[in-house]
Amino acid sequence: MTIGRWFLLAIAAALLAMLPLALDAYALRVATGVLMWAGLACAWNIVGGYAGYISFGHSAFFGIGAYATALLMQRGMDWPFFATLPVAILAAAGVAAAIGAPTMRLRGSYFAIATWAFAEMLLELVNVLDITGGPGGLSVPPFLNEFFFYYLMLASALAAYLLVWGLMERSRFGFRLRALRDHEGAAEAMGIRTTAVKVQAFSLSAGITALFGGIYTYWVTFIDPRSVMGPEITDQMVVMVLLGGLGTVWGPALGASLLWLTNRMVWASYGDTAIYLPILGLIIAAVVVFLPNGLISLLPGAQSLRRRGRRLIMAVVRKL
Repeated sequence: MTIGRWFLLAIAAALLAMLPLALDAYALRVATGVLMWAGLACAWNIVGGYAGYISFGHSAFFGIGAYATALLMQRGMDWPFFATLPVAILAAAGVAAAIGAPTMRLRGSYFAIATWAFAEMLLELVNVLDITGGPGGLSVPPFLNEFFFYYLMLASALAAYLLVWGLMERSRFGFRLRALRDHEGAAEAMGIRTTAVKVQAFSLSAGITALFGGIYTYWVTFIDPRSVMGPEITDQMVVMVLLGGLGTVWGPALGASLLWLTNRMVWASYGDTAIYLPILGLIIAAVVVFLPNGLISLLPGAQSLRRRGRRLIMAVVRKL
């Protein structure tokens, strides 16, 4: 990243930091939601964009993070909020490693089906367990400070994007991951332990997803199985990444911003109705037809940067 881009990133971060001063309470809550979904899209992009494996099970990791925070903050445990987040991250990463070891050997639709089945199984399990409150859900002690949650989401999202940029665009791990995405057979022939790399990426993605699940729990103060493990959570992550730009650093942020703002505008105008779905379908169809590389392709130099990136990957992989 050049000095100019670091400067632009610093300006963007400063503007986002000052944004709450210009927003009312509802708009601030919408902005907090944008940051959360941007972070979730960033997490899914590690697996779907950089590894090339379509996961439909990320709602499970969001739910693991949410329930880890809720259970540890329950009366009788009384953990402070920030102490619950490392547990949430490690729990989700550990589960991802456990299920990723066998499922990451699958390819294409088989992996997608396996992750979807895991998420559905976990959703049903949480629905019947007493410790999770079953369908009645769990609540946590409220902390009614929208500024706190906005800045926490901002810091978490920014950290996630910088981590992904450093690992996926500048480290050998990222070069290995993108090499197996482009041609897994060739990557294996070059000596890359493709399954191990994919499991590591899956665990990293799950950990980031769980982080936002934990923050979400404290933000909304009440969760139930459907609200944190419903399949629509993963569906929105997938669409946001495809909309913004699959396998790019900042594309998921663009897609999340557009999609969540559209969601809130439709809700404010028409209520929580099904009209959002056809609007979403039209947006996706337009992007697929006119912008197959996502909104990020509208930025100057995006295509040439992607071509240079592919050449760099192959040059580095040959030296691994």
